[in-house]
Amino acid sequence: MYRSFTLSVVVLLFWVFSAAASELVVAVSTEPPSLDPTTNAAAVVDLLLHHNLYENLVQVDSKGKLHGQLAQSWDVSPDGLAYTFHLRAGVRFHDGTPCDAEAVRESFLRLLDPATAVPHPEYFANIAQVEAPDTLTVRFVLKEPDPAFLPTLALGDAVVTPVGADLSTCPVGTGPFRFSEWHPGDRLVLERNPDYYLPGIPKLDRVEFRFIPDPSAQLAALKAGDVDLVAELTPEIAAGLVHTPGYQVISGPQNLVQLLAINNARAPFSDLRVRQALAYAVDREEIIRLVSFGFGTPIGSHIPTATPFYADMTWVYPHDPDRARELLRQAGYPNGFSTTLTLPENYPLHVRTGEVIAAQLSRVGIEASIELVDWGTWLERVYAQGDYDLTVIGHPWKLDPAPMLVGYGPSRPNYYFRRGWDDPELDHLLTLGASLMEEGARKAIYTVCQYLIARDAVNVFLQDPHRILAMRRGVSGVEVYPLYVLDLTAVSKR
Repeated sequence: MYRSFTLSVVVLLFWVFSAAASELVVAVSTEPPSLDPTTNAAAVVDLLLHHNLYENLVQVDSKGKLHGQLAQSWDVSPDGLAYTFHLRAGVRFHDGTPCDAEAVRESFLRLLDPATAVPHPEYFANIAQVEAPDTLTVRFVLKEPDPAFLPTLALGDAVVTPVGADLSTCPVGTGPFRFSEWHPGDRLVLERNPDYYLPGIPKLDRVEFRFIPDPSAQLAALKAGDVDLVAELTPEIAAGLVHTPGYQVISGPQNLVQLLAINNARAPFSDLRVRQALAYAVDREEIIRLVSFGFGTPIGSHIPTATPFYADMTWVYPHDPDRARELLRQAGYPNGFSTTLTLPENYPLHVRTGEVIAAQLSRVGIEASIELVDWGTWLERVYAQGDYDLTVIGHPWKLDPAPMLVGYGPSRPNYYFRRGWDDPELDHLLTLGASLMEEGARKAIYTVCQYLIARDAVNVFLQDPHRILAMRRGVSGVEVYPLYVLDLTAVSKR
């Protein structure tokens, strides 16, 4: 009897330990206003749900390479106008409905419907038809060749969802995790999808995202064992944690363009000389040293450094405070002027960067008062309405330069940093680059595009801040992706 009792206790303890080990608690700084990535511009939705709950026809791995996801394979017609995708058999949405060709077709028709109000309608504007020839085949017919079409299909904007679901509060996808519960202001919980089509995936039974805006509170939660992983570790905390026993810190360029965005439609920034003065006044190296603690790469264009299309434009406006003062004098501001720097308070990196920039601008006579706003206010007032002077924000890589630079082109005349500025030459080159299929020619075109944007100081480009994650020993399978995502598919915990 004693042996039987002991064996029962061991089995029970093993079961309890296994159950606990299958749950991962992740600290994130920002909570999305909605859980539907197709109808809001909050990148944090992708961080939480892309790869995990939502899936695409094609997807990108941690090295930036495209592979099939819901589509096992695809064919492209010789003229580049038709893309035929061959779907996996037996895939179902989390609500039990089949994710077949007709479901994929309806999902994209929803994205194409103006009533859906997707944040980036230009991503899908080139689609002429979406057809479902049979149950497992989907064909897209384009209006003209589009080299960015496949990469665009891997973005959070193009996830495949069932039509009619309320994705904003109860997301439904096909991914390895499914939605469990959301307590606004506290946590979002995902649970293992028992019907996922890949065997052995995911390795975790449950993921809990806790919304902890304060970096110090994130660290305290990590050290107390309340969370297993911090998804957006601030650089100063990373610097102190990197050699601490019991923890792992991983980092790498996240292909994010951090910039000082300028309202070109609002005086005095409608004057090129004033924008040039801003560019000369900003010291990228100081920002990386003081804010990123070395976890960053200087950048001079709107294409990140770790991509094949990046062209170094940091030389266009090197740090030169004297030149900045002279340009302000020429523009009629010998004593400088006052302005407002609106910052999203939930992003410590951007807030601290803004504080350093404010100090740098003050050295040339520009007094920038800092206004902190919550993320929802930033999206509504700054991004949607263009009601701001200056702001600091990051733009994640879109896997291709065409969608990455679309905010500077003719299809987005009211984009938040483009209002009041126009360049017909750039419009022509962006249109050309978006249609050419030959990579060498595209690289040449986008090099010129990056120069034109830098030359006109449409924005001041700062750095590609490195993505930093910290986790407790025993957590494995975490990688830094070229997208703003946290792929938990292969993550395990012991």
